Amino acid sequence: MASLFVSVAWGLLGAALTSARPEFMRHFVGPAMIATMERHEMWTQSIVSVAPQETSHIMTNNLTVSFVMFAGGIAFGVLTFISLYVNGMMLGVIGAACHQYGMSLALWSFVAPHGALELPAILIAGGAGFRLGHSMLFPGVYRWKESVARGGIEATKLVSGVIPMLVIAGCLEGFFSPSHAPIWLKFTLGGVLFTLLLLWLFRPVKARANA
Repeated sequence: MASLFVSVAWGLLGAALTSARPEFMRHFVGPAMIATMERHEMWTQSIVSVAPQETSHIMTNNLTVSFVMFAGGIAFGVLTFISLYVNGMMLGVIGAACHQYGMSLALWSFVAPHGALELPAILIAGGAGFRLGHSMLFPGVYRWKESVARGGIEATKLVSGVIPMLVIAGCLEGFFSPSHAPIWLKFTLGGVLFTLLLLWLFRPVKARANA
């Protein structure tokens, strides 16, 4: 919940600042992306022609971000917080910028298919980092080393679960999300994947034990 709160809070702030002062987006969005938005074009179109290579790059980048969020817990959760800040702020800024250029539908139809798995995976990785940081700051009834060990085991289990999610999300982001598939199909796929993810995350305790 902490990673969700941090991401949403910074995302809303980024959207608010961009809406109030459009030039604020230049702190997070490069000139090339701004130029494509000014032409009312999605910068993601370049992915289609090099989908295999781009998919590999996307997977590597997402896995790296998730690992940094998890490992950031070693710094008492500070690096995890910074990573969530950057991701949340970026999403908020880009969302507000696309809205200003009348490109909201194009943006969110691109995000929906892979974002249904990618965004929760990043939040789970952030939660793993916070769990590790919490065990270091608040050992409770345990010795500090024991608390860190327990927190590390729980955090590792969390972050290991996001790897297949990010692999699937990377494939979708490279091949399907930037494609010319119908918008309704992209949103439908995103909704189905997110629903399946929720059913898996909140499955009965007995089912988890047997998994």
